Formats: sequence, structure tokens, C-alpha cells
Amino acid sequence: MLHNPRCTKSRQALTILTESGENPQIIEYLKNPPTIEELQDIIIKLKIKPEELIRKKEPLYIENYKGKSFTDKQWIKILSENPVLIERPILIKGNKAVIGREEAKVRELL
Repeated sequence: MLHNPRCTKSRQALTILTESGENPQIIEYLKNPPTIEELQDIIIKLKIKPEELIRKKEPLYIENYKGKSFTDKQWIKILSENPVLIERPILIKGNKAVIGREEAKVRELL
């Protein structure tokens, strides 16, 4: 689970998981950013485009990237260099992953 303990949605997802008997591996992605390879793997499991993983309300995105066009490879590099832009929480189980901002998405993975 890519987790930000300061994020309410991330904490809620963790609570749902633990109350369901899961013992997720917690990765505080702001302290330990995923590598380009790890991001590529996560994006494949999420079945999304790299740009869909970006927090579009984040000031860094608005100031530096909004309205600009990048390739998938460039977005992945941007995300690896700026983990604050990564949508959270991301829950991974086997070959599946979800962005767990909604309880229903978290439960999809259980």
C-alpha cells in the first residue's frame, strides 16, 4: 500500500484493510518514492495511463505541469521525481491495484 499517513483518505483505506483482517505492507511513498520501474508496474496493475495517477489539484502540478503535454514515459519520470504528485492511497494485491480514495474501491481489492 502506497500510503501517506497525513492523508485522511489514506488513513481510512488502511483502517478498512486492517479491520478486514488484512496486514498490508505500508510504503510511505513520500519518504521512499517508487522507482520508474515500480511506477510502471503500478500503472499496469491499475490499468490507467500515467497522467491519470497525478494529483491535479496539487500546487506543484498547477504551477509546473498543468496544460502541458508529456509522453507516458515523461509523466512516469515526473512522478518518480515528484512523489507528492502521485494519487493516494494505492492498494496493490497480486496483479491488481486500485486507487483507494473511495471505500468501494478499497473493498474491490479485498
